[in-house]
Amino acid sequence: MKPIIGIVARVEYPGETHKLVINEAYRKAIIDNGGIPMCIVPPQKFDYTVTKYSDQDELTEDEQEMLISQINKCDGILMPGGFKINKFDRFICEYVTDNDIPLFGICLGMQVMANYKKKELWNEKNDSFINHKVEGLAHSVSLDKKSKLYSIINQEKLMVNSRHTYHVLPNDYYDVVATSDDNYIEAIEMKNKKFNIGVQWHPENMDDESSSKLFKSFIDICK
Repeated sequence: MKPIIGIVARVEYPGETHKLVINEAYRKAIIDNGGIPMCIVPPQKFDYTVTKYSDQDELTEDEQEMLISQINKCDGILMPGGFKINKFDRFICEYVTDNDIPLFGICLGMQVMANYKKKELWNEKNDSFINHKVEGLAHSVSLDKKSKLYSIINQEKLMVNSRHTYHVLPNDYYDVVATSDDNYIEAIEMKNKKFNIGVQWHPENMDDESSSKLFKSFIDICK
């Protein structure tokens, strides 16, 4: 039986019609590496496209149960890139992490993970000699050779793409396992979990062996 991978829905920009979607690249990456993709949708009734994080109510118990019901149908969760963090993202991250459900965060998804258990949501705007928002391969990252990420990719240096305006700060729960030359955090992982890794780049858009290894390792553990 192939594992079911829940992909957290994201706000689509731009457009007159407000939508919550999953990017085709994530869906295909899950299928290509042996998983069954399933969309995880938020339970609150307001319009996520226009409602700021600070204006969002905390999830009620009923809304939490609606998310948990979706999560528990999955063998692992992919938190993809996107344009904004919502409060349901943080609930998903904490529930999945606390219950040791395999979690793979990409770009914005990693930024959600980096705010695990923090009272205030905080990521810093990029201000660097490296352009972190360009098409194609943008810069290299250095991997910690003691990390699970390195054991998967088996490369100490890796060229990656880059499409982020903000970068994360250290979190007491996560190890920093990859950095760029400007010392921005490019990957994090939590010890003693089946799979709890976040990367700042977009492996779903990189047609290379390292990206395939990442998705395959995640999905294999979800089995």
